[in-house]
Amino acid sequence: MWQSNPPGSIYDYIRVASFSIGPDGLVDQWSLRAAELFGVSAREIRGTDPVEAFIPAELRPRGHRKVAEILDGKEWTGLVPFRVPGERHARGLAEVYVMPSETEHGERGAVCIAVDVRALRQIETDLASSQAIFGQSPFGFLLFGTDLTVKRANQRFATVFGGTAEEHRGRTVHDYLSPAEADRLTAALRRVLETGEAVTDLEITGTAPGTTERRHWSVNLYRVHSGSGRPIGVAGLSTDVTRRHNAAREAASARRNLALLNEATARIGTSLDLETTARELLDVAVPGFCDLAAVDLYQGLLTGDEAPPGRAGSPTAQLRRVASASAVSDAPALVGPSAAAPECCTAGPARVGAVHRYPFHSACAKALRTGRPVLVPADDGGLVHSTLAVPMVAHDTVVGLVQFSRAKGSEPFGERDRALAVELAARAAVCIDNARLYRREHERALILQRSLLPPGDPEAAGLDIACRYLPGNAATEVGGDWFDVIELPGHRTALVVGDVMGRGLRAAVAMGELRTAVRTLAQLDLEPAEVLSHLDEIARGLGAPIGAQTSRTAHKQRGPELSEVYLATCVYAVYDAVTRRCTFANAGHLPPVLVAPGEEARLLDVPPGMPLGVGGEPFEEVEVELPEGALLSLYTDGLVESRDHGLDEGLQELRRVLTGPEMALEDACDHVLNTLDTRHGQDDIALLMARVRGLPAEAVGDWRLPREPRSVGRARELARAQLTAWELEPLIDTVELLVSELVTNALRYGEGEIRLRLLRDRTLVCEVWDAGLVQPRRRRARDTDEGGRGLQLVGLLSACWGSRRTPRGKTVWFELALPDGEGAAEPSVDQLLSMF
Repeated sequence: MWQSNPPGSIYDYIRVASFSIGPDGLVDQWSLRAAELFGVSAREIRGTDPVEAFIPAELRPRGHRKVAEILDGKEWTGLVPFRVPGERHARGLAEVYVMPSETEHGERGAVCIAVDVRALRQIETDLASSQAIFGQSPFGFLLFGTDLTVKRANQRFATVFGGTAEEHRGRTVHDYLSPAEADRLTAALRRVLETGEAVTDLEITGTAPGTTERRHWSVNLYRVHSGSGRPIGVAGLSTDVTRRHNAAREAASARRNLALLNEATARIGTSLDLETTARELLDVAVPGFCDLAAVDLYQGLLTGDEAPPGRAGSPTAQLRRVASASAVSDAPALVGPSAAAPECCTAGPARVGAVHRYPFHSACAKALRTGRPVLVPADDGGLVHSTLAVPMVAHDTVVGLVQFSRAKGSEPFGERDRALAVELAARAAVCIDNARLYRREHERALILQRSLLPPGDPEAAGLDIACRYLPGNAATEVGGDWFDVIELPGHRTALVVGDVMGRGLRAAVAMGELRTAVRTLAQLDLEPAEVLSHLDEIARGLGAPIGAQTSRTAHKQRGPELSEVYLATCVYAVYDAVTRRCTFANAGHLPPVLVAPGEEARLLDVPPGMPLGVGGEPFEEVEVELPEGALLSLYTDGLVESRDHGLDEGLQELRRVLTGPEMALEDACDHVLNTLDTRHGQDDIALLMARVRGLPAEAVGDWRLPREPRSVGRARELARAQLTAWELEPLIDTVELLVSELVTNALRYGEGEIRLRLLRDRTLVCEVWDAGLVQPRRRRARDTDEGGRGLQLVGLLSACWGSRRTPRGKTVWFELALPDGEGAAEPSVDQLLSMF
């Protein structure tokens, strides 16, 4: 069957030319191929001597002899240098095959076939190179025909997929790959064949014959053309990139783990709340690390009843499920792998908030007991196929257990995952243990702080008192805010509000020490400025080490690094219910607010002074007369200052809230706290409000007595008359006796004019004033002494007594409870004999 060769055949590459020589030895026929090979057209060469035209001059004699031999009927084959007519030197080398011929008249001629040797040598080189590359390449080579079947495979490919290279001829990609991967590669081959666009780094996965290991190949495809440019197939180069793929996966896993740890560092422990910290752990782990997770903490740790069990956790102690998370819909709550695995679980899955315990021989109990992670066996047919039970260990203390689970379809946990799970659990455990320690310290500080605040509703003569104390929330540390109401002799009252700078147990302890010192100094009946001066000295000594308070010179020599600075602000006010005058002294605290009836609230102009603990500056006093019915407010900065607004804005808002119609004192406290934008929880708030109710004139008896003996009797008469007017007849005898003793002492040991004052409020107070500076001292009289028992008698018959300095001398006072209708109790014989 005759068939024409398509363009691009072998003849197009080897460049075969033909021509003929006539009987005269001249060219008579010249083919087009000869014209292309020698660069001379038929018109130019026909009728010329080929030896003279193409053979170099030095070779022409030999050429003529060969032509003569050929015309005599001898065939010849050989290599002939040739040149292009007009050139002196040879251009190329032709392999010539000369065959004798005869013309129609019987004359001898020749037919010559010439091939360019350079083209033959190039073809040989190309074939050798192609064979070497294809056969010796360490990569798999395939040549697909236009029907996408294998036309040729190299030995490397055959080594991977078995057999010899020849045995792969005629196969398709479906013989090597899974249907899905084979279809994907077939589509790529067809696209390359149709468009001519190469495909690079196409990743194909599969398994080699006889193995189950999953392999990864990178395939490059490009279309192959003939010499004329006609597509004849697709060449494929495959490289085994399994190791590279595994390394990339390991690197990606390492990057993912590092990112998880970085995220855990940023997100876990933002709160000092145990449950919040557990939820933050699960927010990081699900779904980035696992599909399901749950956190159990020891019940004792949550309630604060007992300390954690230590490095080896108690496997049978009660735990509470504090958090769980799932990225899988309809996932069961985790205790072990599932409720169907009784060796790892309780009777059923634990919900958040449920209290449960693990059986001793369960995998979870083993993790708690050993302090090491345990891989919990999977439940056949269940959703979860891999679970890690990881104890939460912080500072060699097991605080709970976290379970990480992966559902079917996810990769099972490996060693790298185990290490990551331990690290995540450890970071959360440290935060949880810190939260536990903080909660314990916070509760202790709060208990200490509240125990030092006035119990119940404080009472004071001439004042209605209402107070509020709001501690910071669990997210903030306990502060050093405090207030106090201290009853003083003579129906006077000390009002105190202070704030120790700093937070935590340290501030609470410092607050307790300062409050105790204030109460002690108040009982000495010192002036407000003196009280603050003593408090300043005490505050400066709070942070000094033992033995460092010997002298200021020694302290300077040792340097400030040995002491801790304690600073506090405080306002101290003493209110006299008789005169309705209040004396203020301030140590760096916010000014009191006074609201007179019918007027706007105003800040009292009290010199601020320096905070306690600074030292070196005296404190000033300011005396203010408080109108009847006025409202006095003392407070700490948490009421008026926050991150959202400044102090001046808060003070202005407090004045606005306090200005308005008069309301009940308790309601006024609530109104202030509910109206102001206090941002409660950022700081402690202490608020002390007092309504001024001065003693009426009829509740006060005040007399001045000359310094003479008869003033003793006069004092008894005045006291009797006043008690009769107040209908306090049961107290007359006692008061007469004690007044007589105090006035007698004033005449004997005092100086100047004597003043007698009786005050009736919730109790009866008797005061005797004189100008002497010597304070009375109670002593035990000897059996032979005729006197010296007056103050013993005062102490025996009164509820309390004492003395205090005044600007012009001293005051000796005693206090008696008002009768309740049962009559005053008489002193016993033993009490009377104790004076002798």
